[in-house]
Amino acid sequence: MLADTFLVGSCERQEGKMTVHNLYIFDRNGNCLYYNEWNRKKQAGISKDEEFKLMYGMLFSIRSFVSKMSPLDMKDGFLSFQTSKYRLHYYETPSGLKFVMNTDLSVSNARDTLQHIYSNLYVELIVKNPVCASTNTLESELFSSRLDAFVRALPYYSPRAA
Repeated sequence: MLADTFLVGSCERQEGKMTVHNLYIFDRNGNCLYYNEWNRKKQAGISKDEEFKLMYGMLFSIRSFVSKMSPLDMKDGFLSFQTSKYRLHYYETPSGLKFVMNTDLSVSNARDTLQHIYSNLYVELIVKNPVCASTNTLESELFSSRLDAFVRALPYYSPRAA
């Protein structure tokens, strides 16, 4: 179904351990508020700022494409897409925050995970914390450490051997 998945490349399934590669959090204006990587083996070869702009631009384009081309009602909107090597999971909050997690292909749906990160970590540790100033980046050690612990505890998180 086009509303659920946008497929890029081949559909071959990787066998072996599952893993989480990285996570981006963007604000409604496309600023990357937070980025972390866990099992990312290949770097983009460009600056992080350029990578963030490319990722946000791609998300903007894919969302637009999917909403215009979908033959069905877009109740949930764009949720994920996959290439032959990874799957990108997407969750957008009502306030316009965008959570993007890249995993290997064996993780079919990380929507609940991204919703949990938003409601139980971001809202509780950032939004409800008067000490966290509203800036262009999230610089909360508590948020970072709790997020890291949460991701490492996921059933589909497994560190990759080098």
